[in-house]
Amino acid sequence: MTTPRPSLTLSSTVLDAPDAAELADFYRRLLGWEPVREEPGWVKLLPPGGGPGLSFQTAKPYVPPVWPAASGDQLMMLHLDFEVADLEAGVAHAVAEGARPADFQPQHDVRVLFDPAGHPFCLFVNEEAPGEPPAINPAWVAEQTREIAERDRLTVQDAVAPEPAAPDAPDAPDAPARQPEPGTPA
Repeated sequence: MTTPRPSLTLSSTVLDAPDAAELADFYRRLLGWEPVREEPGWVKLLPPGGGPGLSFQTAKPYVPPVWPAASGDQLMMLHLDFEVADLEAGVAHAVAEGARPADFQPQHDVRVLFDPAGHPFCLFVNEEAPGEPPAINPAWVAEQTREIAERDRLTVQDAVAPEPAAPDAPDAPDAPARQPEPGTPA
């Protein structure tokens, strides 16, 4: 005899990171989703129209996966796929928000990127979109990467292991100050 299956609804996919709030902020900017729950070490984002969200939990021993992985490498447990209408515009937006393109791109209509904590995610063009998807120009990606570096954003590595303050600096902060987003009040 089998027992009836209980009602189960996917609420969220949870990503571990050295800093849940920082990674949640990246996905908030990338997707335009707002936080619905924030507490120390935990943030949940939901899409504006409803549906399953993304959650982020602080896990200090988190080790980013290697992609593509070889035997013995830290493997990814999952990755996120995001459909875009324009592949180049989607990559441009993701890079501007702090993602970095993977060196290895296995398909012409998919782009693999890494979020600031090193989780791979994919942008893809719907197979039913007319015409051939555009190729990503490596010079353009390099230019976007330089522009991001010039903004001097706080990185996951800086947040986890900030540079020590000079011993003679009174009341030196423990971590670098976060730079305000462009267009937001300081």
